[in-house]
Amino acid sequence: MAARLVRRCCWRHLGAFLSTPSAVPASLLVPVGKVAMARALPQAPFALFRTLSPSSWADGFSVREQVEDSGNPEHKVIGEVIETATSPQELLQLSELHALNSNEASLIITQLSRLAVEKKLETESILQDERFQQLITITDSQISQVWNNTLVNLLKSLYSLGVNSNRREMQSVEQEVLWRLRRLTFRQLASLAEFLVVKQGKESKLLNEVIKKLELRWTELEGTRTVVTLMGKVGHVSPALMDRLEDKALELAEQFNPDDIRKITLALAYQNRRCVPLLRALSYHLIQKHFELSLNVLMDLIFAFGKLNFHQPQVFQKIATDLHPHVPTMTPIEVTRCIRSFALLKWLSLPLFEAIAQYAMDSTKQLSVTHLCSIILSFARLNFQPSGSEDFFNMVHEELQSQLDGLEPHLLTDLVWSLCVLQQAKAPYLQRVLAPDFHTRIRGDQSLKAQNLRQKLIHINAAAKLESPDYRGPFLPAEMLSPAEPAGEKVTLLQSSLREALAGVLGSRDNGPATRLYPSSAETAAQGAVVDAEMVVNSENKPLPLKDFAAPHLLRSEGTKPLPLGARRVAFLRWEFPNFSNRSKDLLGRYVMARRHVQAAGFLVVDVPHYEFLDLKLERQRTAYLKDKLNKAMAKEMAS
Repeated sequence: MAARLVRRCCWRHLGAFLSTPSAVPASLLVPVGKVAMARALPQAPFALFRTLSPSSWADGFSVREQVEDSGNPEHKVIGEVIETATSPQELLQLSELHALNSNEASLIITQLSRLAVEKKLETESILQDERFQQLITITDSQISQVWNNTLVNLLKSLYSLGVNSNRREMQSVEQEVLWRLRRLTFRQLASLAEFLVVKQGKESKLLNEVIKKLELRWTELEGTRTVVTLMGKVGHVSPALMDRLEDKALELAEQFNPDDIRKITLALAYQNRRCVPLLRALSYHLIQKHFELSLNVLMDLIFAFGKLNFHQPQVFQKIATDLHPHVPTMTPIEVTRCIRSFALLKWLSLPLFEAIAQYAMDSTKQLSVTHLCSIILSFARLNFQPSGSEDFFNMVHEELQSQLDGLEPHLLTDLVWSLCVLQQAKAPYLQRVLAPDFHTRIRGDQSLKAQNLRQKLIHINAAAKLESPDYRGPFLPAEMLSPAEPAGEKVTLLQSSLREALAGVLGSRDNGPATRLYPSSAETAAQGAVVDAEMVVNSENKPLPLKDFAAPHLLRSEGTKPLPLGARRVAFLRWEFPNFSNRSKDLLGRYVMARRHVQAAGFLVVDVPHYEFLDLKLERQRTAYLKDKLNKAMAKEMAS
């Protein structure tokens, strides 16, 4: 009792000295029996302590803690000394100069952790210091007296410093936090959850308990910063919490700035959560407030929208317009990331794509082969031909032809397929992927990746036969051309309606041999032609029986007779909504190539787009539509 009274008197004398601008002699701070050290405490009047708050190095005290702190000048003085320390040695010496309580020891450990992070110090020497061990012992002995916010910061600091999680003192702190979870504020819980996700991962028992509390108390959530942080760093651990966070974000959507919107959309994209109401709200405010968006925000937004397959034309137009001036100064990675996202969204901005084509020609030394391949693949997906097409593709061939051997097989196949779409595939490209030693490795492989590769090789083979008259081989063997079985393909409304209309107009296979209806659009002919139905008409536009005539486009032909003079094969091609670029009537590159191959195989093409056919509600309207389309196609053919 006497010792405590003496200490309190010393603190009062210390406060009197600190109220003057003169420095405090170090000897006054040294307890009995300890050697005086040549060091003075910082000069700071008590008036300054009233303005300085520990919130600068903590997440915020509770109301009770703030009241206790304001009534204890001793704690204010030692807190200021701890806060102004600039090295671990200064902090560790405090344990020699003063008899610390658990709160002060915890604050010193927190500041040690902060200095170690800021100055990138090795923590091993701190952990092995006897004075640090003494600080932990003091904290553990009075752990129940440590204030809530200080306790949360203490736990995070011990983790950051690398204290062994199996140590008794560490487990004591964790257990104390676990017991006090109900008494922690929502902000403290959020801060703790954010930290534990990074340091301990989903398997942490403490993290699971913290998340349960967040789920129960989500109505206390307020402020955009906490919402954004939890969605980005904690939401993936708990789908239930993420549901609540999405609701809260929708409520606060008007208050988000562009960086908040970027973080939220990225969080949704990485967690593959396509929350359409929230995405629509964020898009609306992004457009209405006319934000000036930085390059990073623009890149992340278009990436997130692409990954979530969320289509908002006004946002796409804004992003494309804002990105256009940045293209000359962008890095190759940024350019390829940008163009791939737009291609994924099926959004073609002619000015932006022209700028990227020019960038590729101006930056050939900076672009790697992979970057150039990404640009070609994106152009092919949207069937984009640069205005300076000849110069652009001359540069592409010059850069790529010597690098083909180093490309991974799937990337090489995608590259050659894209060049076929753009009608730029030359013999060296075709020979690489159609050579027997290239495609034999995927024979017998039933994986989805191998099937996609095989399908693209069939398209390349068709392009080699139908669009490259100078190419002499090799070609794919017949066994590689057999159509793959469609895996439970769903029949669309357009497909079923078209079949009914064709059966009514031309006759089905059962009651009339004039039409061949294919089971699905996935069934390909030997030369890569994809059709939904076909028929043969004579020079007077009257149907002829299909089974009598040879069908070179099929693997197995029913008949052997050649077509009569003036007769033509007619193919009906349906075009669904996904076959077109976003909000346009322009087919995507792969479907443009398929249509070319059907024509090159000798068919007269009758296009049946969804936006025309599905608007016709009556059977007689659809029948009249098909007859009219067929007559127009025949008249156009005869005129040419």
